[in-house]
Amino acid sequence: MKEQLRKNLDEIIWNIEQARITLNEHHIVKLVAVGKYSDEESIKTLYELGQRAFGENQVQQLQQRMENLEELPLEWHMLGHLQSNKVNKLIELRPTLLQSLDSLKLAEMLNSKLAQKEQKLSCLLQINAAKEESKSGVHPDEAFDIYQQIKESYPHIKLKGVMSIGAHVEDEKEIQKSFELTHKIYDSLKNDGATICSMGMSNDYELAIRCGSNLVRIGSKIFK
Repeated sequence: MKEQLRKNLDEIIWNIEQARITLNEHHIVKLVAVGKYSDEESIKTLYELGQRAFGENQVQQLQQRMENLEELPLEWHMLGHLQSNKVNKLIELRPTLLQSLDSLKLAEMLNSKLAQKEQKLSCLLQINAAKEESKSGVHPDEAFDIYQQIKESYPHIKLKGVMSIGAHVEDEKEIQKSFELTHKIYDSLKNDGATICSMGMSNDYELAIRCGSNLVRIGSKIFK
C-alpha cells in the first residue's frame, strides 16, 4: 500500500510541477489530499511521505478523522457544502480552512456563532463559476461585492480567497473558461488580501494550475 501511495503522490507532485512551471517558475501550489476515498492508515502513510494538508467533504467525517489522527500535526480543510445544522460542530473542530463558504446567509450564521464563542475562522468564498444549478456557490457577477460585504460586515470570518469547481462537462475549453473566470475574480480581490485561489480536482488539476490555481484538492488520483 505504501509503495502505491508513494507512486501516486510522486506522480501528482510531478504533474503539479510541470503545470506550475508552464505558468510561472515562481508559482507555488498547495496540495490538499481529499480523504473521502481513503482510510486513516492511508492518511498516516501519506503523512510519513510528507503530505500535511487533508480535506473532507462532510463535517462528521472531518470530526472522525481529526479525532482519530490528533497525534499527527495535520492541516484540515472542510471542502463540502456546510449545512446550517453542522455549523456549531465545525466551529468546535477549528479546521485550518473552510473552503466552501457559499452564501451570505451562511456567512451571517457563521459569524454570529463564531462571535458567541469569541473565535475566528479562515474561509474561502465559493464561486459557482460554471453557473451550474447542481453546484453551490455565489454567482460570478456577484462574487466581488459579496466578498467585500463579508469582509466589512462579518469580522469573525477571515476571508483568504476563493474556491470553485470546474465545469462538469467533457469540453476542456468550457472547463478552462470556468477556471479563468474564477481566477479573474481572485485577481480583482488581491488588494483585499485574497491569497488563495482553490481550483482543480483529480480530473482537471493540471488545467486549473495553468489557469492560475494555487491550491488543488485531489482525492481519487492519490488513493486509487
